[in-house]
Amino acid sequence: MRRVLRAGTRGSLLAQRQTSWVAAKIREKLPGVEIEVVTISTRGDRQPGSLIPQVGEKGLFTRELERALLDGEIDFAVHSLKDLPTELLPGLTLGAVPVRANPFDALVTRNKVSFDDLPSGTRIGTSSLRRAAQIRHARPDLIVTPLRGNVDTRIRKLEQGLVDALILAAAGLERMGWSSRDYCQLPPEVFLPAPGQGALAVEVRADDPLMQDVCAVLDDPPVRYAVTAERAFLKSLGGGCQLPVGALAVVEDDRLWLRGSVIRRDGKALVKGEISGDPTQASLLGEMLANDLLAKGAKEILENEG
Repeated sequence: MRRVLRAGTRGSLLAQRQTSWVAAKIREKLPGVEIEVVTISTRGDRQPGSLIPQVGEKGLFTRELERALLDGEIDFAVHSLKDLPTELLPGLTLGAVPVRANPFDALVTRNKVSFDDLPSGTRIGTSSLRRAAQIRHARPDLIVTPLRGNVDTRIRKLEQGLVDALILAAAGLERMGWSSRDYCQLPPEVFLPAPGQGALAVEVRADDPLMQDVCAVLDDPPVRYAVTAERAFLKSLGGGCQLPVGALAVVEDDRLWLRGSVIRRDGKALVKGEISGDPTQASLLGEMLANDLLAKGAKEILENEG
């Protein structure tokens, strides 16, 4: 096995910490293997002032890493799984999905106010169309404020008073060193997270058996089944970050449970459902739930929103 492996990552503090965590797990499982971190700027990083719908979503934070992987400049890439398109570039494969962090959304305010207790007119910053639609559905009296940037950048804007609250992924806050005392976790009944949220993806070349052996020590099968179902649900809807789609799957007692939702951007229409079955049929379960929601009205929402 190669003793030095090159890990590709974005330059944000959160991305660096995620990659450091993966590298530490590899060293723990495979003593003697060294990890060299290679920082690569993505299109999403270079256009921090633009909102995701304006700059385009597909591969916004991943394509440059994938090209470096295909060109042999790095041996593996570490992504937030929710950023990774459901269709990988030819020649690449999802080598590992490690143990998942907190998959839920979190409300961050300067004085830890719960979502239900936010005063009418509160300005909530988010760049996610899903979160914006969920806010409008649950609390149309609140003001959604478009806000992009890395986690630390958005928190700084909150501290500066540019917004009154933020909705962020709890996993990102925890990886940045925040504890649950610092934020209010949002209920999935209202804020169903993005497909893959809280999970990491280790992407490798399909023709690199050595890296696939490395990934074998990182992979968590129940989490892989869960995110496979979520991504199949998203793919079957034809959606991405530009469409307000939520999904969350868990494997319990050898059974996979998947919840999914499609919501109109203005929050005035919501279609949701649930399915369960054999975890080894994760892709099929995701497709079945998507087809069920499409038949119940999600098709009209997506056609009007796309």
